[in-house]
Amino acid sequence: MKLTKYQHACFTVEDDGKLLVVDPGTFSTDFLPPEHTVAVVITHEHADHFDHDQIAAIVDKNPDVVILAHESITSQIVTGAVQSVKEGDMVTVGPFNLELFGGKHAVIHPKTPIVANLGVMINELLYYPGDSFVLPGKAVDTLALPASAPWMKISEAMDYLSVIKPRLAFPTHDAILSDAGKSIADAWLAKAASDSNAEYNRLEGPIEL
Repeated sequence: MKLTKYQHACFTVEDDGKLLVVDPGTFSTDFLPPEHTVAVVITHEHADHFDHDQIAAIVDKNPDVVILAHESITSQIVTGAVQSVKEGDMVTVGPFNLELFGGKHAVIHPKTPIVANLGVMINELLYYPGDSFVLPGKAVDTLALPASAPWMKISEAMDYLSVIKPRLAFPTHDAILSDAGKSIADAWLAKAASDSNAEYNRLEGPIEL
């Protein structure tokens, strides 16, 4: 299974020649909709994770693709096949077995409405919590770890990594950081990974899981 990370919160997973796209939002400007995409997972409705233009472009190249998301998102999509999912659901699309976790976005501010958010486990191997620190309650090999956001502190990401104890963690959700800010986040998260005997890697190209 091949993992490719794009800017901010977007990544793809490839298995058996088929692709799964996760959170192709407006900040992921280096992402170009690929062919052979069987499914798209959208964790929540914020624009940095859910971009109508990106979805339309993916559907244009992959007419049979399935968009998997909470009903608050699927109700907004007017092109392509959609499937509403919720916490606890297990879905198989092509070579990808998906399990959904969580339910709510992390709190940004008490006066800010909380939207639905779903974490996803892919093929019992790769886990991504979306905009939350929801725990999957099972072993995680590879963790897509939020590195910066209005809703988090770096200490929370460090603690989250320490609880999950993955083999490999890579940063996500960091488009709001400068290069200097990314280096600071990386230093702290790498320390937390080392303390948990995990590897921390800012992915610069595709890797095999």
